[in-house]
Amino acid sequence: MSKKKQHHEEHVDETWLIPYADMLTLLLALFIVMFAMSKLDNQKVSQVSQQLNAIFAGGSGIIQSSSGADSSSIANAIVEAAQEAAAKAAAGNAEEENKMHELKAKLDQEIAREGYSDKVITELNKDGLYISIQDVILFNSGDANVLKEVSPLLTEISHLIRDIDNRIRIVGHTDNVPISTVKFRSNWDLSAMRAINVMNFMVDTGKLNPEKVSIQAYGEYMPRFDNSTAENRARNRRVEIFIIR
Repeated sequence: MSKKKQHHEEHVDETWLIPYADMLTLLLALFIVMFAMSKLDNQKVSQVSQQLNAIFAGGSGIIQSSSGADSSSIANAIVEAAQEAAAKAAAGNAEEENKMHELKAKLDQEIAREGYSDKVITELNKDGLYISIQDVILFNSGDANVLKEVSPLLTEISHLIRDIDNRIRIVGHTDNVPISTVKFRSNWDLSAMRAINVMNFMVDTGKLNPEKVSIQAYGEYMPRFDNSTAENRARNRRVEIFIIR
């Protein structure tokens, strides 16, 4: 009768799981802090601080720095860095907000001086500052060539915004009346060419930095007003110059 082979199972050392778990905890903490910073909300950063303290209080405390700091100290350092970054970002946002308000005031003054207050509007919102210019002062009906009459206004707008660091987007819009001509197959084509021509004018004549400028064209598909009346259709035919926060 053959002897049964005896299998000696070796017990795997699982002590590596403890520092591994601590590393995962630190990664979780890092992602929480990054999320809070992205919201730029001091109250949320404070809440994160409490959550991190709770997380690390329940940890094993295995991970330590070369100076002997435990994971709770690391958590506090992470939170302090997040709070400092959030404070700097908030200060930067406040400075940009002031610059946006100053720029809007200068634009409104220039628009009024040129006599276009009823056809050109500016609006400041959470996304940035935009200037909406009705097509009637920019182009002939169904055309995309910039009229010479509006050149002084576009030139002055370019001069006011050319030194800012923000990205600038020029967007073309039309109403919902179909167009099909030799030049333009659709409202999309018309809105695109109008945005391109305004951009070219502001870069070539107004000396905007072309690296900061882009265009978009929506045709009839992004109306600000209902197209049921002639007045609203006229307001929807526009080019927007959008200064992005």
